[in-house]
Amino acid sequence: MSVTLLKSASLIVTMDDTRRELANCDLLIRDGVIADIGVDIAVPDGAQIVQASGCVITPGLVNTHHHLYQSMTRAVPGAQDALLFGWLRRLYPIWARFTPDHFHVSAQVGLAELALSGCTLSSDHLYVYPNGARLEDTIHAAAQIGLRFHPTRGAMSIGESAGGLPPDSLVERESDILEDCIRVIDAFHDPAEGSMCRVGIAPCSPFSVSRDLMREAAVLARDKGVMLHTHLAENDEDIAYSLETFGCRPGEYAESLGWVGPDVWHAHCVKLDPSEIELFARTRTGVAHCPCSNCRLGSGIAPVRALRNAGVPVGLGVDGSASNDAGNLVSEARTAMLLQRVAQGADAMSAREALEIATRGGADVLGRPDCGRLAVGKRADIAVWDMRGISAAGSWDHAALLLTGPTTVRDLFVEGRGVVRDGQITTMDLAAVITRQNELASRLQEV
Repeated sequence: MSVTLLKSASLIVTMDDTRRELANCDLLIRDGVIADIGVDIAVPDGAQIVQASGCVITPGLVNTHHHLYQSMTRAVPGAQDALLFGWLRRLYPIWARFTPDHFHVSAQVGLAELALSGCTLSSDHLYVYPNGARLEDTIHAAAQIGLRFHPTRGAMSIGESAGGLPPDSLVERESDILEDCIRVIDAFHDPAEGSMCRVGIAPCSPFSVSRDLMREAAVLARDKGVMLHTHLAENDEDIAYSLETFGCRPGEYAESLGWVGPDVWHAHCVKLDPSEIELFARTRTGVAHCPCSNCRLGSGIAPVRALRNAGVPVGLGVDGSASNDAGNLVSEARTAMLLQRVAQGADAMSAREALEIATRGGADVLGRPDCGRLAVGKRADIAVWDMRGISAAGSWDHAALLLTGPTTVRDLFVEGRGVVRDGQITTMDLAAVITRQNELASRLQEV
């Protein structure tokens, strides 16, 4: 039996059903689950004690949209100042040269970056599979680092020769896509509470796959009991394409194909109109809000205040590191808060609400009520933030973590296991992985 006691935290921000904030409290972890939260908890025999005085404890943050492989292509010249479609055209030929090693190493780097920013649960949207790459290249990386993982089997089937954006070398036959979805679900999906890996199905976007594939993916996902994910309504180009090609807005298109419901979440949704927001609220369709990527690509500010007011489930996503270009989830939460204030006024979103979106909100979007909150019986996915450094010096309210910082955790626990201790990844040699990442990226530039 594994027992850990987090002792004397200055504040525990629970994000439980009543959103309690508990001062000068302890938190007890037993076998990967939160066993108790309270004052002066008796130290069980054999417990590891972690002193948390001067620290704020929060649920681990949840990342609802990422393309981990893109950490290999940050700040690429020619893509730095492009809009979405031009950005894709610049990067597709580079991604076409990736091997399984590129995907594995970039996932290690991306997940380590997330862990250091307080993330315990991350989804990933992998939709390119050149040169023998497979979804498990990323699944194995997540298992090595110890993060809870929701990989999605993405796909593209409409290449340039058929009027699509991606080069033909990056698209797959739709029958092969569906067969591989079945393979990875059967091999890696664990629906149990406390699961460390759940697999979803995620055609890349409405402009890179056919209507038939979207429909068949929805049928397959529901037959297998897994979730659905794609990009939707990301920018003005996206809306124009939908109107011209499908004769309707993206939300209408998604509804017509069965792509709404509590088992569906869409990335971005920057350009949803009021009728689409109402549709998502009525059907409990989730949204992955990616504020930094939306800024970086000039896509706009997603209507998060309207989405939340309507009751749409909203989580945060860092998106790919080629379009962010960082992968720091707590900084993403701060940006989400600031953008809503820019768009709607200084009282549009509090730091506490942004932190809720980054924790409980994201867990709910991914169908994980066992995560994203600190309460007895929930999974022990926990971030410990040391508030004694310069970023929080002089702070009157440590619960307002996003107003002050820090942006790196001191400790991170996933299923009760220490993944970060004293600001360092414990589960792998991060320096060696970074060296390997830079070597691979340099070789890509030589071609």
